[in-house]
Amino acid sequence: MKTLLLGGAGFIGLHLARRLVDDGHEVSIVDDFSRGRNDAELAGLARDPRLGVQHGDLTDPATWRVLPHGWDRIYLLAAVVGVRNVEADPARVVRVNSLAALHLLDWLVPGERVFFASTSEVYAGALDAGIARVPTGESVPVTVGDITAPRYAYAVSKLLGEAALIHGARAKGFRVVVGRFHNVYGPRMGTDHAVPEMTVRALRGERPFRVPGAEQTRAFCYVDDAVEATVRLMDCPRAAGRIVHIGDDTAETGIADLAKLILRLTGSDADIEPAAGAPGSVTRRCPDLTLLRALTGYQPTVPLEEGVRRTVEWYRG
Repeated sequence: MKTLLLGGAGFIGLHLARRLVDDGHEVSIVDDFSRGRNDAELAGLARDPRLGVQHGDLTDPATWRVLPHGWDRIYLLAAVVGVRNVEADPARVVRVNSLAALHLLDWLVPGERVFFASTSEVYAGALDAGIARVPTGESVPVTVGDITAPRYAYAVSKLLGEAALIHGARAKGFRVVVGRFHNVYGPRMGTDHAVPEMTVRALRGERPFRVPGAEQTRAFCYVDDAVEATVRLMDCPRAAGRIVHIGDDTAETGIADLAKLILRLTGSDADIEPAAGAPGSVTRRCPDLTLLRALTGYQPTVPLEEGVRRTVEWYRG
């Protein structure tokens, strides 16, 4: 198949590109390389003749005017993510994420099949208000607790993209599936998320070892499992028009326990120093994957310790 990855040079994007190329598909990546142009892994993968890479700013209409059609699968993964980015410039988050989705909506033609990457952050308001159960299903109402809070910028931008593409699919005749990712982690993720951020600090020998939100819990999903779920959803006709959770609900883990695991795997004997969690972070997050399993038969296969071990080894270099 011919596959277009919009934002394919990012974290999940490059892992997905590698998987699709390994499966024998022809893949084209369009990315603005905001993560940096000197990406050795991307350069290595691009040596495969089945993979093409081009620069493109998805917020610029000019990029879309020259983008051809004829793809069997289209994935929109491009977005500004990460708590630090959101808090530093929430207006940029809203602008980039919304424009990428709206330009895609205008560009799509009948019959095309698209995946839109969304986020578990859309439930933050409902979790804070106590109206969402954990594990959390797709039917939970999404709420915005405080639109002036920078952290909500990311969730709001993703909700706009979901609405635009779901309603646009009905009007224009393309097919879309929305995947709400829950705490996906793994190699080449950057340093703005819990697992890699703590890994980097542990490898640097931080003592004592500071653990923000130590009392919180999360259900972490290794990136290979997330990619497997994504591919299965795109191959499932019954997923069209649906919002589906992607994650790992088999091992909800305390952040303090995650820190202990990272310290052990990095060979550190530092003492843990609990600290306040990031403003707006929820105390507990775990997806209900009933719908994903019913549609695809998905089951996560990478246990937390193995996934963290792989991640630590990548960051160790």
